[in-house]
Amino acid sequence: MSALRLRKPDDQVMFDQEQWSVISKTHQRRWRKAFKAICFTRVLVSLSKKVIDKNGPLLRTLSYVAIDMQPAVAAAAEEEDSSPVKSVSFHEVDPKILSDMVRDKNIDYLNQFGGVNQLVLVLESDVKHGINGSDGDVIRRRNFFGANKYQKPPPKSFLSFVIEALKDTTIIILLACAVLSLVFGIKEDGWKDGWYDGGSIIVAVILVVVVSAVSNFKQSKQFEKLSTKRSDISVEVVRDGRRQPISVFEIVVGDIVCLKIGDQIPADGLFLEGHSLMVDESSMTGESDHVEIHETIYPFLLSGTKVMDGIGVMLVTSVGMNTLWGEMMSSINGGSNEETPLQERLIKLTSYIGKVGLAVAAIVLAVLLIRYFTGNTKDDRGNKEFNGSKTKSDDVLNAVVKIVAAAVTIIVVAIPEGLPLAVTLTLAFSMKRMMDDQAMVRKLSACETMGSATTICTDKTGTLTLNKMKVTEFWLGKEALVKDDEISLDMEGNVLKLLQQAIGLNTTGTIYKQHSALEPEISGSPTEKTILCWAFFNLDMNIEEVKKNNKIIHVEIFNSVKKRSGVLVKSNSENKIHTHWKGAAEMILTSCSSYYNKAGMLKVMDAEERQQLETIIKNMAAKSLRCIAFAYKEKGEESGQVLENNLEENGLTLLGIIGLKDPCREGVRRAAESCKAAGVNIKMITGDNVHTARAIAIESGILNPDGDLDNEAVLEGVEFRNYSPEERMEKVNKIRVMARSSPLDKLLMVQCLKQKGHVVAVTGDGTNDAPALKEADIGLSMGIQGTEVAKESSDIVILDDNFESVVTVLKWGRCVYNNIQKFLQFQLTVNVAALVINFVAAVSSGKIPLTTIQLLWVNLIMDTLGALALATEKPSNDLLAKRPVGRSEPLITRIMCRNLITQALYQITILLVLQFKGRSIFGVDEKVNNTLIFNTFVLCQVFNEFNARKLEKKNIFTGLLQNKLFLAIIGITIVLQLIMVEILKTFANTVRLDWGQWGVCIGFAALSWPIAWVVKCIPVHAS
Repeated sequence: MSALRLRKPDDQVMFDQEQWSVISKTHQRRWRKAFKAICFTRVLVSLSKKVIDKNGPLLRTLSYVAIDMQPAVAAAAEEEDSSPVKSVSFHEVDPKILSDMVRDKNIDYLNQFGGVNQLVLVLESDVKHGINGSDGDVIRRRNFFGANKYQKPPPKSFLSFVIEALKDTTIIILLACAVLSLVFGIKEDGWKDGWYDGGSIIVAVILVVVVSAVSNFKQSKQFEKLSTKRSDISVEVVRDGRRQPISVFEIVVGDIVCLKIGDQIPADGLFLEGHSLMVDESSMTGESDHVEIHETIYPFLLSGTKVMDGIGVMLVTSVGMNTLWGEMMSSINGGSNEETPLQERLIKLTSYIGKVGLAVAAIVLAVLLIRYFTGNTKDDRGNKEFNGSKTKSDDVLNAVVKIVAAAVTIIVVAIPEGLPLAVTLTLAFSMKRMMDDQAMVRKLSACETMGSATTICTDKTGTLTLNKMKVTEFWLGKEALVKDDEISLDMEGNVLKLLQQAIGLNTTGTIYKQHSALEPEISGSPTEKTILCWAFFNLDMNIEEVKKNNKIIHVEIFNSVKKRSGVLVKSNSENKIHTHWKGAAEMILTSCSSYYNKAGMLKVMDAEERQQLETIIKNMAAKSLRCIAFAYKEKGEESGQVLENNLEENGLTLLGIIGLKDPCREGVRRAAESCKAAGVNIKMITGDNVHTARAIAIESGILNPDGDLDNEAVLEGVEFRNYSPEERMEKVNKIRVMARSSPLDKLLMVQCLKQKGHVVAVTGDGTNDAPALKEADIGLSMGIQGTEVAKESSDIVILDDNFESVVTVLKWGRCVYNNIQKFLQFQLTVNVAALVINFVAAVSSGKIPLTTIQLLWVNLIMDTLGALALATEKPSNDLLAKRPVGRSEPLITRIMCRNLITQALYQITILLVLQFKGRSIFGVDEKVNNTLIFNTFVLCQVFNEFNARKLEKKNIFTGLLQNKLFLAIIGITIVLQLIMVEILKTFANTVRLDWGQWGVCIGFAALSWPIAWVVKCIPVHAS
């Protein structure tokens, strides 16, 4: 069966080797005929273009003669093959064969298709122009071969979150007590009145469970959306002759994809062309060694693997679930089970507080049981509840169940279950808002760790600067042809030709110009695009013509250590081989021994002229210009074999030096000043030369021109590298700028800073930055210029590559930590007050002032509604006025303890006075008094929520109107409390209160505001 007809309904394919051999020969004959026809057509097209391009008029004939040659062609065809040649369509290819070919790395399958180039034609694509790219073509391919998406495991349903909440031990005990209470109540008082106690507890428990499940379900949906956003990467493809970026999900079979260092391979495919392409397949095979891709020996590229070196172009053969990567990803649950360091600390704290609550509940249980069985408790009529054998067993069991339920409820209130929920809420809220602020969180822990950052190591290009470059100077030898917007590109033809070669061949960018378009489409890195644009408009460079006239023999990709890239080319018209280098001006200059002047004369470079050129570069760098030099060396063709894999690096001829102006971002200086005020040091680590780096650092506010210009504040990477470990540790704090640095220098800097006790955040965009990004406490990759390898290694992706966004992330990190502390203070106040009140009341009088239902309602207020109100505060600029939080600083500070103890003591005092003296003071019965206690306790928490908004500031209303959610939750809490007291009287064990009694409750609760104001006047050390 033919390789082009391998589609079966049951997808089972059997191959016969002899049959393949016969079919392979048949197809070779067919392809040869098709190839001849294509060549003949192209010759006719090229001849017609030459005629059309001539200025003279076309010669026209009045008549023509048609010669029918069909019989002869048919006869010739019959001699070679009895069957007619059919046009090939990708619909005749089985996707499973393509999938197995790459997955199994089977070169025999590929040969049966006639090789990579023949497969391109089979898939109706083109090596140079790609697929048609129209909507219809893309839809046709997607319908036949599938979309480049994998099937995710079904997300957790809402019911699963409800079941998880119901698995809580205390909830199970409460439900058991509620069921028993329900049974005894119905047995004793009948259905009409007997269900209230047990039924109300069940309703309250269900309410708590549902609210908790809804909250967790919403957060899981939020994390799922962010996971989808993280996996949506940009890929560069060629469609209809144009290089264009598209989403990885839009890739289809037949697409021609351009690959560079740091890219993640978006689908399974085959290597078409490129140079020095090395791929890391460890994610698929587990092998750590990089694989060299070769068009004949090993052309297979697997989805999900990373490009570690070189450049290349690939043909997509399988997408989505037809790839091994798709199958693997579909079996991985994308839900986030990650526990952040703060969550771990809070879980320990919750466990500790829970043990205290358990001990108090056990004491209360013992006291209540002893008082009951010794006859010291009375019912509503004033009779003893237990009279030995006279008391019915059902009454005894009912009373014991109520006592156990009360004790269990104390545990429920004591355990601050809302703490982990508050962390999840604030992290989810901050992650969503950080996306709006151009920062995508990849690891949850980074949200809170960023708040502790003491040092930020930042790149220069694109982070501190706009990454919108312009050529402002061009020097040919010692003469400036472009300077201060004055252009005089008057140079000899031989120099112009060499410059066009140097720019057009030694680049990873492209220029695409449609006949109708006025402006060309230029792709590549910002630096490459700027140089290509300048050459196109100012040097009249036709990049297609340059590439057509020269053959590239070998490419050396840009090296971050040598700071240069090179290309070895052979002229098609001359027997000459040129080595072209492009890179850092002062480093290229060291390899040059001659230069061209404006007249096109070759000059030997002596020591004096070298020094003059160095001065030119230094002066350009002092103006914040990136200096890039072009140099070349010429050899005869006979030396080609020697040079094939080795580019000459010495004895070069300098062709020219260009200066690129990349202005600083508008808000960088302001952001740098904010960091300094926040106690965060900024260190600029760049590959540019020391003069450019110093100029940009001064302009952006990182360097103080008065006090930071000594040798210790600014140095080069090689100098830092050559320090002894002791010298590095001694000087690392003083360094502000490190120029001409390599990724290893950045890694070394991070390691030294961490050893000094700093919490380090690092920005990076290149593949080689991955070690430093992983080593740092917070790795910040760049969303625009960053490679996929860098993004994978980072914790947060800065989507706009802007340093101001880094400062925004710092602010959000501090906000997360601050919000947790606010909620922690609020909840611990409730816990302490509730425990002490119930314990004292139980031991002294044998009665608990707050019933099970009331305690569950308080638990709902502080666990869920309180977390929503306090954990979703937005960051303010005040956060940057504080010093960074240290690694080992306690979560509960002295300031928090001061506020917490004061409010808890006030609430305990008020409620105990009401418990023991309330009836006599207000002249009310016990039910009204208990309602007053419950109402005052809840309102105290509402007013204390305002106090918790500001841990240190006296004005607790600052920014209140900006937090609509906080105000909404306060309003909801008050309305629900009104309903509990005035409407759900039987359910909540309350009675209606008059206006005066409501006023008393509100007055007692409102007193917490002036108390908090007075207490904040007491000075307390922050630690």
